[in-house]
Amino acid sequence: MNTATTLDLPGSRPGFLDKERTIAGPGFSRWLVPPAALAIHLCIGMAYGFSVFWLPLSRALGGAAPKACGADVSLLDELFTTTCDWRISSMTGIFILFFVVLGCSAALWGGWLERAGPRKAGLVSALCWCGGLVISALGIYVHQLWMLWVGSGIIGGVGLGLGYISPVSTLIKWFPDRRGMATGMAIMGFGGGAMVGAPLANALMRHYAGPGSPGVWQTFLTMAAIYAVFMVAGALGYRVPAANWKPEGWTAPAAQTRNAMITHGHVHVKNIWSVPQFWLVWLVLCLNVTAGIGILGMASPLLQEVFGGRLINQDSLGFAQLNKEQLAAIATIAAGFTGLLSLFNIGGRFIWASLSDKLGRKMTYAVFFVVGIVLYASVPWSAHNGHLALFVGAFCIILSFYGGGFSTVPAYLADLFGTQMVGAIHGRLLTAWSAAGIFGPMLISSLREYQLSIGVPRAQVYDITMYILAGLLVLGLLCNLAIRPVNPKHFMTDEELATEKALAHERASATAVHGQGTSTFRTPAILVLFAWACVVIPLAYGFWGTLQQAVVLFR
Repeated sequence: MNTATTLDLPGSRPGFLDKERTIAGPGFSRWLVPPAALAIHLCIGMAYGFSVFWLPLSRALGGAAPKACGADVSLLDELFTTTCDWRISSMTGIFILFFVVLGCSAALWGGWLERAGPRKAGLVSALCWCGGLVISALGIYVHQLWMLWVGSGIIGGVGLGLGYISPVSTLIKWFPDRRGMATGMAIMGFGGGAMVGAPLANALMRHYAGPGSPGVWQTFLTMAAIYAVFMVAGALGYRVPAANWKPEGWTAPAAQTRNAMITHGHVHVKNIWSVPQFWLVWLVLCLNVTAGIGILGMASPLLQEVFGGRLINQDSLGFAQLNKEQLAAIATIAAGFTGLLSLFNIGGRFIWASLSDKLGRKMTYAVFFVVGIVLYASVPWSAHNGHLALFVGAFCIILSFYGGGFSTVPAYLADLFGTQMVGAIHGRLLTAWSAAGIFGPMLISSLREYQLSIGVPRAQVYDITMYILAGLLVLGLLCNLAIRPVNPKHFMTDEELATEKALAHERASATAVHGQGTSTFRTPAILVLFAWACVVIPLAYGFWGTLQQAVVLFR
């Protein structure tokens, strides 16, 4: 088999987007790579915040007097109608498409990403995500819901998938000493994307709104332009290390001191479906996400219906007995609760992933499941006894586990299956997220509707749900405990690994790309600080706004 790359051919030179051109030269600071990843993840993370558009779009035609679609208008008709306002339930189909397409695209093109490199994948992600927003803006302008589904849901979903996994393999190779922390930094950005994007979208809609328009299509175009700048800059900022690179002063642990769960072999992505440990990790992630994402989507009505008047010192009033002003007051408090959960979701992504470097990935997930089981089971008790602080605290910790599960799993995969194709394997694993993104919200909403239909009081409709979610975590715990080191028979042979490295355009040393020399170049500290400032300032802005919103809960 011919494994030559363009660098091996006389007189040839790799193109600007080719992976060879992204191999870092001597003196490059690895601390420039996390902000590049954050720049992309903060943009695509706005997928979590798309709900800010639903209400304005549901009144796009009628304004203060919405032109509601009649009961005889089917979903298919609604996709093409121009005579009535869209139902919110129809628009949320975009949210489902986000995470279904994210998982599918990551699984389909994860292997291509490993060979094409993060720069090319990041630019394709920017084209799809920002292009999807432009198509959606046109769909809003001509009032065609199908264009939003295709633009943001499908094309944007492809951008989500490629953007989400684009930095994983690269960061793990740059930080062999701190795999969890490295992926935690990037994936934290995905959780924080809505925290930055949602207030920006609200501000833009207020700016563009006029008598004949809620300002949404203009907001989509503006955000597409802003996101294009950040995502292209992030993609161009990616660099990959040479194959034999290691952090200065770091030595890989000796065999006798190494964690038995951390392998030095490499599993090929084409064989991953046949490895039992992959399916166990798939179930671990799916069950953890199912439990968390259902709560995340129902946080606001959950708090309002369970505590009702107790949120505003009207202990004798249930949710159904509150007047319009009282409902508005508790809705504000519930928005603070949702904001608080977002903070713990984001913080958990970095904190738990970093702690996993010390605890080990298997132990970290064991903590998620054991503590999560106790917390879910305690929620009905704290709710019925009016312990608001315990109720809120339980969900904050649960959401930190939800975020931590996402950020810890890439390092878990690298430990088990090696680093050579961890990005592609991570892409396959994200199909678990797609499944959980459908199953989790459906489970909670269906149980809620069923219990209301049989007369269960609103304050008690979530009790059985909490016990069921605790049961899902028991299954997740058993799957995690069953994970053992991968059988060496699944690893690539030395010849297969060499072939894969050639196909992935890897070089043993930077001089193979940049040539021999005595350069003493070091990345300027000011450049590193500037790169971090570009992502930390928007993140801090979103954090401060969310914190102010969350403070309402404690007044």
